[in-house]
Amino acid sequence: MTAAPADTPTETSADLFIDRPSVADGAALWRLAKESGTLDLNSSYSYLLWCRDFAETSAVARDGDGETVGFVTGYLRPDRPRTLLVWQVAVDPRHRGRGIAARLLDALAARVAADLEVICVETTITPDNTASERLFTSFATRHGARVEREVLFDTPLFPDGPHDPEVLYRIGPLTPHLSH
Repeated sequence: MTAAPADTPTETSADLFIDRPSVADGAALWRLAKESGTLDLNSSYSYLLWCRDFAETSAVARDGDGETVGFVTGYLRPDRPRTLLVWQVAVDPRHRGRGIAARLLDALAARVAADLEVICVETTITPDNTASERLFTSFATRHGARVEREVLFDTPLFPDGPHDPEVLYRIGPLTPHLSH
């Protein structure tokens, strides 16, 4: 397995570069999740840990000034180590509508396919989150992958009040060109 150093961008353009998060990004990830209006907000501590422990399976987007403007967090499923579970995706409201979420997801998928031999992406989406549905179904289309859906966690399982069901999206197998 080979991996670029944490400070080496995995994708660069004139206005945006995508790389692995560092602990210093934890506060920005927490802020972006809070401002998203749709994500379940975790503690700020959890975002710091995520940036430390799951940087290899996560990505951040930085603008030309180096400000973190988006992120995708993920991890390898312990029982399916070639499957990336995407936990959260968020983009700063000022930067939405520019395809940043798709670029983040594509860059992360390419990196984990090459470095970790990932062949499948999973995520959960609530039925009312049409933006995430579009993001992940268009990802599947771009990469020639099937999408399977099933309810993973139904409403009664959530102990903290009403929560929409979480529908599992299983996307794969990813096409070989992803790792080039």
